Amino acid sequence: MSANTYDAIVIGSGISGGWAAKELTEKGLKTIMLERGRNIEHIKDYVNANKDPWEFPHRGGRTQKMIEDYPVLKRDYPLNEVNLDYWASDKDSPYTETKRFDWFRGYHVGGRSLMWGRQSYRWADVDFEANLKDGIAVDWPIRYKDVAPWYSYAEKFAGISGNRDGLAILPDGDFMPPMDMNVVEKDVAKRLKQHYKDARDMIIGRTANITVPHNNRTNCQYRNKCWLGCPFGAYFSTQSATLPAAMATGNLTVRPWSIVTKILYDKDTKKAKGVEVLDAETNQTYEYFAKVVFLNASTINSAWVLMNSATDVWDGGLGSSSGELGHNLMDHHLGVGASGRYEGFEDKYYFGRRANGFYIPRFANLGNDKRDFIRGFGYQGGASREGWSRDIAELNVGGAFKDALTEPGTWQVGMGGFGETLPYHENKVTLDKTKKDKWGLSVVAIDAELKDNEKKMRVAMEAEGKAMLEAAGVKDVQTHSSNPFLGRGIHEMGTARMGRDPKTSVLNQWNQVWDAKNVFVTDGSCMTSAACQNPSLTYMALTARAADYAVKALKKNEI
Repeated sequence: MSANTYDAIVIGSGISGGWAAKELTEKGLKTIMLERGRNIEHIKDYVNANKDPWEFPHRGGRTQKMIEDYPVLKRDYPLNEVNLDYWASDKDSPYTETKRFDWFRGYHVGGRSLMWGRQSYRWADVDFEANLKDGIAVDWPIRYKDVAPWYSYAEKFAGISGNRDGLAILPDGDFMPPMDMNVVEKDVAKRLKQHYKDARDMIIGRTANITVPHNNRTNCQYRNKCWLGCPFGAYFSTQSATLPAAMATGNLTVRPWSIVTKILYDKDTKKAKGVEVLDAETNQTYEYFAKVVFLNASTINSAWVLMNSATDVWDGGLGSSSGELGHNLMDHHLGVGASGRYEGFEDKYYFGRRANGFYIPRFANLGNDKRDFIRGFGYQGGASREGWSRDIAELNVGGAFKDALTEPGTWQVGMGGFGETLPYHENKVTLDKTKKDKWGLSVVAIDAELKDNEKKMRVAMEAEGKAMLEAAGVKDVQTHSSNPFLGRGIHEMGTARMGRDPKTSVLNQWNQVWDAKNVFVTDGSCMTSAACQNPSLTYMALTARAADYAVKALKKNEI
């Protein structure tokens, strides 16, 4: 085996890339994991994880220089000084917005597994069957029963805390003990259940924060600083979980600063033989060779890699023979919700800063609930007491005022909706060869928008949020609905969808590229529809499932 030859190549080191590396190495394959950005070492490189707000020059906020340098990131919460270096540079890595798309990326070892929201939900049969039932796009080539054992496998290793709620729309998993809802959340949940006669549920979120020690990781300390990197390893990330497991095998090589520019395709064997890499520090080009390639660069970047590969065979790139590569881009649409004031629990408080909230699973278009749109939405939220910042200091003076601010304020309950976006063929990414990034590489152009179905859904998301809070006794309920643009959910999906027919999909039921059977794509780009649940647990399960299949096929000389 030469220095640049391995059994397997994994492109990307985020949630799915980390899982691919773990599974392939544990099954005996010498594997190289290629990451386009810098290395971040567990614990040592979480430089802000133990800082208090007053230790930051701008108390964690943003400066005018940051706003100037990050024209996309400034559109939402990621632009701040506490973990700015975890987010990709808008200037170094630009993209073209044919229509507005808020693309928030993490280019480093671990990817967005360091910054994700950690909400971890299984899909149900209704989710895998939805496209077929509605006559939308193409049918998923798999069903819940195909993924269920892999959900369990992923949950047991990652450590998902949650309650077994017995809900058909949200299958139970192999959970650690759940976090606890606070006293107001429990009261709201009880009132909702009574008002809607058990037709709607409010549960504690199912989150990838461990609640008991697990695999040399310490349980959650209720600091709510997860997106700074956790020195305790209390939430699932590549650094805390999959990377240590993969390194322990002795079979993994990690190469940061490695931008994979294309997959090398062999026209004679009709398989991939390796990848081409641009060193992000030296601009030198290298080639790495392997029997199997797992592409996990994240949805839009994975499409970019495929579109740049095998262009001498297919004009649109590797996997484009169906005409679907780059198409069917999805995200969850959000920015819609409701909040208000809750009375009667002024003598109650809660423990710590829980890195989790409540979840209201989908109820629209289920059973007798019929709407003027298809699919549905869920809500994530929480109840808490206002803190010292509830008043503006300049408008009040005196000792009595200061004393009042040492007491917790009123209870507030708020929630935001996560709605499903349909897989529209015209929502797409393409190559923009007129614009280059820092390394002289062509960038992507993103052309995607919400359509009538989502717009109707957003009206219902706002109205139902208000109605539920009022039914639960919340006072002064206010609603909001803003920025109806894709990307804000940071749940990009589609662009290399799975399917049953090579004429209408990029991947088969095992996440194999139809046009190159030793290339597997298991990140968000493989998704055939979006459901409304957070998707990362499904990526984990699909990656473990595909790796199992790939190694068995390799041993049988089938790939």
